Amino acid sequence: MGGEAAPIPMDTDDVVMTTSDPRHVRSTPWVEKYRPQSLADVAAHRDIVDTIDRLTSENKLPHLLLYGPPGTGKTSTILAVARKIFGVQMHNMVLELNASDDRGIDVVRQQIQDFASTQSFSFGAKSSVKLVLLDEADAMTKDAQFALRRVIEKYTKTTRFALICNHVNKVIPALQSRCTRFRFAPLDAIHVSDRLKHVIAAEGLDVTDSGLAALVRLCNGDMRKALNILQSTHMASQQITEEAVYLCTGNPLPKDIEKITHWLLNESFANIEAISSLLVAKLVICLWINMLIVSYVVFVLIPAV
Repeated sequence: MGGEAAPIPMDTDDVVMTTSDPRHVRSTPWVEKYRPQSLADVAAHRDIVDTIDRLTSENKLPHLLLYGPPGTGKTSTILAVARKIFGVQMHNMVLELNASDDRGIDVVRQQIQDFASTQSFSFGAKSSVKLVLLDEADAMTKDAQFALRRVIEKYTKTTRFALICNHVNKVIPALQSRCTRFRFAPLDAIHVSDRLKHVIAAEGLDVTDSGLAALVRLCNGDMRKALNILQSTHMASQQITEEAVYLCTGNPLPKDIEKITHWLLNESFANIEAISSLLVAKLVICLWINMLIVSYVVFVLIPAV
């Protein structure tokens, strides 16, 4: 990041309206295109979302620590909170940093402290309190975390801090105690399936029931992973079937595992050649599909951004 604050991602509607080039629409990653824009759009964790929504409405938002596995809605939730509080002034009132890129004490002393110490003007926003969004806070050094603790204490009246991490045990207790903690568990199959159906309908995709079940099964409650697999499989196959999903991700098909298990338990080792030929054929197809996807990203998506 080179010491610069990461800009807040533009809403998908903004991207569509500010460009006449249709490549921008086609090349938008679906994880961003279908990111929830409001708290009502968040797919799961309604108890957490409703609590944060109520605190925001009552102007009682505390410092937040959102933790849990990737793809469970932590960043989407806090960005939705920022949109609700600041509206069109969000870009002026929110500092978003990814601590995995800038994890040293200098970031706390320079960027975060400078932002927190400057005078804020609401310009019609619902709150004059600013927001610092620190993603992957568990990647910060211990010295940086202790420095952040002092900054939080000093600027609590004017700034709220939202820390996001995967491993809460890597955040020092002094920081944890100053935040209201919310754990985002992996999404259940129903919420993942419902969100995927929404994207499938919006994109007009041809997805079989077994293909949808495979997407839900492979993502393990990670919505970001599910959307990435869906988009990648769509690039490689016109119809998204169970086999297409497994080939795209490089995972063995359940029926292939059943065959191998059957052979190992019931056949002699003379049939090992049949097992080897099956594995080699699947590997070649997977590598070929992955090469096509990588080539598409490098030569089409990246130049279009």
